[in-house]
Amino acid sequence: MKKGLLVWCFFLVSVKVFGQQFAQYNTGSLYDSFENPAQRAFIPDTTKQFAFNFFIPNFSTNFYVAGNGQAALKTRAFESYYNTANLEIGKGAYNRINLNANSYFIMFKLFASEDGDQEAGFSFSTKAEARGVATDESIALFNGFKRLNNANYTNIFNDQFFYQAYHQISFTYREQLTKQFAFGAKFSALSGLSYGKVNIYQSSISLDQTNDAATLSLQGTTYASSAEGQSNAKKILPSFRNPGAAISIGTSYRDESGYKWQLNLKDLGFIHWSSKSLISNFEGSKVLTDFSSSEREKIITNGLDSLTTGSQVKKGFTSPTNGLLELSINKTYWIGGDHNFTFSPTIIGSKEVFYPGFTAALVAPIQHNNFIGTVTASYNDLKLFNLGVQFMVKKDNSEFFIGSERVFQTGQLLGNAIHSATDPDQTQVLVNQGGFTGMDFYIGVSFKFGSLIERRLNSSSIPNGDKGFVGKIWDSIFGKKDKNY
Repeated sequence: MKKGLLVWCFFLVSVKVFGQQFAQYNTGSLYDSFENPAQRAFIPDTTKQFAFNFFIPNFSTNFYVAGNGQAALKTRAFESYYNTANLEIGKGAYNRINLNANSYFIMFKLFASEDGDQEAGFSFSTKAEARGVATDESIALFNGFKRLNNANYTNIFNDQFFYQAYHQISFTYREQLTKQFAFGAKFSALSGLSYGKVNIYQSSISLDQTNDAATLSLQGTTYASSAEGQSNAKKILPSFRNPGAAISIGTSYRDESGYKWQLNLKDLGFIHWSSKSLISNFEGSKVLTDFSSSEREKIITNGLDSLTTGSQVKKGFTSPTNGLLELSINKTYWIGGDHNFTFSPTIIGSKEVFYPGFTAALVAPIQHNNFIGTVTASYNDLKLFNLGVQFMVKKDNSEFFIGSERVFQTGQLLGNAIHSATDPDQTQVLVNQGGFTGMDFYIGVSFKFGSLIERRLNSSSIPNGDKGFVGKIWDSIFGKKDKNY
């Protein structure tokens, strides 16, 4: 992507993939134990000592677009024209974009204590996040004069957008401090790959249909990471060029009524982008010729790039990662007279630390033998409702899961892509487009190997009963009343 490219250019790109998956809560999967560090991945007398994904990526991707521009963006992506009939010009209507991605390439964990106290692990993952708001007029701009009918408009392109991608190398540690209480932490070194941010706070456009031209004026700021002097290999490999750090802390507590409470602070961190990064405070105008021609997208894109890269200076800056604060409560119930089924619902509240986003979710899994089917419902502060499904096969020493937390939107979007057909007349018609357009997909697998973990009474060796580092600190504060549980 060119330096300083505006949010509008993002709309021209085909759908890209890009967090967190609520359905994995309390599954005890390897993925769950890395995302929620107080969650255990091993069960003594049942599972083996080491867990590994054998370099098979476990990944999740999701995005959504909410606003009047959904139909225009989908027709552009799948049918090569803009259906802008739903756009509201001059009414201050905004479209919201949110994308997240998380791919674990390496996940390795070991059971470090015969007492069942300690688990330690290592992971290598790549994450990306993006969010932005763009006006209806910003989308209509790429359709030429068809919706922009007045001679002049002011402050109709005041958009904001940012994205960043980075590698994450993590060490995780979990310890069961008492029968009821567990503690876990994940310490991460980050290596920034790419960053971009655009903030437009003044804008105007003058339209000249007689001469097939438009004069666009913008004022704002841009931030962009730079790969100057780097080979293609160095651009994607971890390095100290854009260093950062993050921490996740988790606790779980099972009360006397059997309810399991979890509190997680996830991926709270920062990345310092190098002194070769580019910052621009721009203000200027650009004449866009051939505004109604078939080449207008390229012309507009080049014009935007030229406008937003003025007065660039090389300077480092620091950006936060998208940290999350989550609280959950879970309880397991037996179903049926023979107890062949278990129902283990979890209620989750998730708050973004540096942004206003909040999501509430209900995860409802039913398990029969090694098969687990899960329905997930979530609702966020933008009044968007999501419904998801997950299928999981979980054996003592292997697990596989696949699912989507926006199953209807994902299916609808795939259907639009499959059945798309170019409209030669480029018909502009109102579309009942629903609350948002989005997709979500995740998949994962891992295996356990090595010696069977044995409890003290069944063990072929005699453990000394000592707790780990965190457990010793816990006992020094609260007393040694629960040493050998």
